[in-house]
Amino acid sequence: MGKILVVDDEKGVANMLQIALSQEGHDVKVAYSGREALESASETMPDVAIVDVRMEDMNGLELLSALREIGDVTVIVMTAYASVESAIEALRKGAFDYIIKPFDLDEMKLVVSKAFDYRRLQHENIKLREEVEKYRKSEKLIGEHPSFRAVLEKVRIIARTDSTVMIYGESGTGKELIAREIHSLSNRSDGPFIAINMASIPEDLLESELFGHKKGAFTGATSDKKGLFVAANGGTLFLDEISETSPKLQAKLLRVIETKEITPLGSTRPIKVNVRILAATNKDLKRLVQEKKFREDLFYRLNVITIKLPPLRERKSDIPLLVDYFVRKYSLKHGLPPKKFSREALDLLQRYPWPGNVRELEHVVEQALILSQTDIIGPDDLPDELRKGAAGMKGEVFERFLSDGLLSLEKLEERYIKFVLDATQWDKKRAAAILGIDLSTLYRKLTKYNIKKGE
Repeated sequence: MGKILVVDDEKGVANMLQIALSQEGHDVKVAYSGREALESASETMPDVAIVDVRMEDMNGLELLSALREIGDVTVIVMTAYASVESAIEALRKGAFDYIIKPFDLDEMKLVVSKAFDYRRLQHENIKLREEVEKYRKSEKLIGEHPSFRAVLEKVRIIARTDSTVMIYGESGTGKELIAREIHSLSNRSDGPFIAINMASIPEDLLESELFGHKKGAFTGATSDKKGLFVAANGGTLFLDEISETSPKLQAKLLRVIETKEITPLGSTRPIKVNVRILAATNKDLKRLVQEKKFREDLFYRLNVITIKLPPLRERKSDIPLLVDYFVRKYSLKHGLPPKKFSREALDLLQRYPWPGNVRELEHVVEQALILSQTDIIGPDDLPDELRKGAAGMKGEVFERFLSDGLLSLEKLEERYIKFVLDATQWDKKRAAAILGIDLSTLYRKLTKYNIKKGE
């Protein structure tokens, strides 16, 4: 139910509508002229206005425009059969619907009901968009740890330039979020932002995905395809996991950066592109260059400006802020009542090493929020693996490292590698991520120190 203003210089019609719609539970006021309607609306803006097209002092189209300038009102126009053209013009000016006189009261009640349904849906969509936009923006800025604030300050500075940026960080640290922030703060923010994970697409399809192809360029190319470089023209292209590209594709990327041109597969005509390139990797790209696994010339073209994202274990003071954000986000998404993490649960989260970084924390919070049966999320609501990992980090560190007194660096490295492997249940990939080394390097050190599971 809501507020309705009926405007008609035929007092009989206006009064009849007031009585009928009041019986439906609405708060109905009447006005017998356009001027009177504006005075009423300026005091109390109606949700819905029912306006006659033909009135002596002001026609319905003029009143429609004036009401919409004052505030958010949904207008239904009444018109005689001979004036249907006026009703159509009213629709063009923003009226919700029109009804032809003489009308049936049930017909009018139905149109009014639809008008209120329309308003409710419109307001719900606006609220939803505001919530989504609020979370989209805030997700990029969560963190007060000095290392993270330093990253955000660097982002703010470099966003104004058009330089190529290389973003380093372990999996789950938010490399794409940083890339999106650079784009949104740049002069290209009105242009497209397109992201592609170079490791997720087979090599034989990746070239076509990036540069496009002409019809008949290869088996299955039944039509022309626009590549991502063209799609991102005027904006930003984010190349995630750049270290996973083949030497052939590296050479083509180098040429695009140097010439600002791409050539679709099957074509001999280059296309000019205006694209800012942002790239990211969780590998040590410089070492890959030394190992001849990545082109040195492309490395220097991409590595103009670098950003290194700290892993979550190095900014654990941000965990409560992130938890609070993810609780609000997933409470809204799943329609759940807001919940809180207990002090004991937060303590466990801050002791855990987080090999999957912020992404892993997000998944843990969402799972706990859904499965918890109370308003307080406690340690028992957290995954077993997390509780075991956190307990190991708390109780065994000093015992392991100081049991034999002061140690050499080599012995310290051996024991710490064994400690991290035990804390991650010997998940070597996760252990290597925590240690900040490649998986191949971890295997070499296991052989060097003769480290074996269970010993």
